[in-house]
Amino acid sequence: MIEVEHLTKYYGDILGVEDISFKISKGQIVGFLGPNGSGKTTTMRILTTYLSATSGRARVAGFDVQEQAMEVRKQIGYLPEHPPLYNDMTVQSYLEFVARIKGVKKAEVDERVERAISLCSLDEMKARQIKKLSKGYRQRAGLAQALIHDPPVLILDEPTIGLDPRQNAELRDVIRGLAGDHTIILSTHILPEVTLTCQRAIIIHRGKIMVDDSLENLTRGKDLEQVFLRLIGQGPALDEPGTEDSGQET
Repeated sequence: MIEVEHLTKYYGDILGVEDISFKISKGQIVGFLGPNGSGKTTTMRILTTYLSATSGRARVAGFDVQEQAMEVRKQIGYLPEHPPLYNDMTVQSYLEFVARIKGVKKAEVDERVERAISLCSLDEMKARQIKKLSKGYRQRAGLAQALIHDPPVLILDEPTIGLDPRQNAELRDVIRGLAGDHTIILSTHILPEVTLTCQRAIIIHRGKIMVDDSLENLTRGKDLEQVFLRLIGQGPALDEPGTEDSGQET
C-alpha cells in the first residue's frame, strides 16, 4: 500500500532523509518513530505530495507521489501536526465543507460526515464552533477531516501532540479502531505511542532508518525503550527546516 525506495531529500546543503526504503502492507498500523528533527516530517510531506524528493521514489496505493500527485491525494487522509481547522465553523459545517472540496458526491456528504463524527466520538461537539473545542477535540476534528472521503491510507503526523493522558488514550483507541479498513502510518517521537498503538515500528535517526520490525520481534527478550534510547543517543539530531520542537521528549 505504501512503498518507499531509496528516498533522499536535501534542503540546499542540509540533509533531510538519506536513502530510506520501506513497505507498508494493507491494513497495518506502523509507527514512524524518532527524535525531533530525525526526518519524520520530511518523509510524511513527501508521501503526501507536499514536498518533492531529491532522489528515490515513493508510491501510495500504486500511484507515484511525484508523477501522479493528484491520484495520490485521493488515496490518502492526512493529519498534519497542526490540523487545518477553520475556527469560526462548527464541527459539522467544517466537515461538510471538507467533504465537498475532497470530491465526496453530494448525495453521500451527510452520510460521510456522520460516519466521521461517530468514528472520532464528536457527536456531542458537532454543533460547537471549532475555536471553542479543547485540544483533544480539535485533534479529533482533524482526524475526522482526514477520514471524511474514506481513504485507504491515513498519514498521521504527531497526532497526540499536546494532549493530556486521558485524551491520548481516547485518540489511540480511535486510531486502533481504524486498523484493517485503513493502512496507517503514524509519526511520533514518543515511544509509548508506538508500543500502545502500532503493530510495527520504523525507527529513524538523522535521516536514516535504523530499525524496521514488528513490535512482537522488537520486544521479544529485550526492552524496546533501551533499544530506542541507545539508537538515538549518538548525539543531537539535526533539526529539519520548517519544523518546530514540540517541547515533549521521550
